[in-house]
Amino acid sequence: MNFRKNQPLVTPAFQLAPMIDVLLVILVFFIVTWNFALEENELDVKVPSAKSGSEGQPQFSQVVVNVKVDGTYIINKKQLTADELLTRLTKLSELYPDQAIILRGDENVEYKHIMKVMDICRQANIWNLLFNASKPTQQ
Repeated sequence: MNFRKNQPLVTPAFQLAPMIDVLLVILVFFIVTWNFALEENELDVKVPSAKSGSEGQPQFSQVVVNVKVDGTYIINKKQLTADELLTRLTKLSELYPDQAIILRGDENVEYKHIMKVMDICRQANIWNLLFNASKPTQQ
């Protein structure tokens, strides 16, 4: 006695709807991550203006060192001491010897703080140092 009915074999098909859902979630994740990476500019730092200057959007792989008016150093929205900055930049230069550092110093910061960052970059063996400036305001 055979109690089974003869049913046609169903071949498994690739489910397209769950795959689209997963891809959309991944796309949203990367867009949000990319936007946070571009927002490195510290809001409390107002860079000096220059006629030919432009404050471009930093790219994902660039490192931005912000120097506030009181001389504090900020990378990735984290305040660092001079020793912590030296340690971080030394590790970075060991991993990426040609890594560019963008220095954003406030227009009212004392020059000694800018020179301290330049000295730290030199000690960390970083030679590619860029200074950020903004366009002058239209009056």
